[in-house]
Amino acid sequence: MGFVWQQAGRNLLPYLSAVENVELPMVLDGREMRRQRALELLDLVGLADRATHRPDGLSGGEQQRVAIAIALANDPAVVLADEPTGELDSQTSAEVFGLLRRLNRELGTTMVIVTPDAFVSEQVQPTVAIRDGRTSTETLRRTEQTDEGHHRVISEEYAVLDRAGRLQLPRSHVEALELRNRVRLRLEEDHVGVWPDRGNGTPSSPGPQTPGETAGAGARAPNDEAVGAPENGAVEAPKDEEAAP
Repeated sequence: MGFVWQQAGRNLLPYLSAVENVELPMVLDGREMRRQRALELLDLVGLADRATHRPDGLSGGEQQRVAIAIALANDPAVVLADEPTGELDSQTSAEVFGLLRRLNRELGTTMVIVTPDAFVSEQVQPTVAIRDGRTSTETLRRTEQTDEGHHRVISEEYAVLDRAGRLQLPRSHVEALELRNRVRLRLEEDHVGVWPDRGNGTPSSPGPQTPGETAGAGARAPNDEAVGAPENGAVEAPKDEEAAP
């Protein structure tokens, strides 16, 4: 497993050149042909001509490119990058992410990037969001061609359902429907409906529907379930109760 940190000082030793920094993980791993491998990696990240420069002679973007080469030194299956562009300008950040995507395609190395920056999250195809310490949503992106021959990116956001049946509703949905404390669920043929609890002892619940209609307020149906809805928008599916012996 390889690592790329946000701060260059955690990625590079200041008294070693770029090629020596890339060689260091291989020295600790006891690998042979270290210099050749280090030079190949620097060429791969576009820094073959900067191999003898120390970190203070490299730009921020170049330092992060060296850090990526270091992370790849021992052929890891996964590289973890903690806000790798947090200290870079937008143009340099785009270049670094372009490099990470290319390395993912060419080497088959999985790149896991942690960041709070929404712009950064759009640079990768799948994005997993974590909210309040739990996996919240997963956004999948794909490119399709229009009738005019142009390419456009299609994004689809999914709520993550864990093994206990819990999921977090998107914050925008919670705020738009003013969901508080608890909500009412109704199992339909191909989906689950969620309705807000309006309080005063008369919670809003779905009424009879015909296919294609949107549910409104009405009497509680037999397959309705009332569940708690904490402030973070988490919804937990009710558990089956065991009958008493």
